[in-house]
Amino acid sequence: MRDKVNMTIDAELKAEAKALGINMSKVAEEAIRQAAKVERNRRWREENREALEAYAREVEENGPTLAKYRTF
Repeated sequence: MRDKVNMTIDAELKAEAKALGINMSKVAEEAIRQAAKVERNRRWREENREALEAYAREVEENGPTLAKYRTF
């Protein structure tokens, strides 16, 4: 499903993109998709920071959990 939105961008940039045949909607959609992914990942890391730090300490103190099964 697609939805219309209003955006404000620099007039010269709009004219250049139009002259170059750039589909601004698709470019904007992909940029927003990537920005949302980055922000989701940032929030996940922040929400799970304590667990990630605890795991890193565990590995530093005791080595990787399955290290005894390594063949290299």
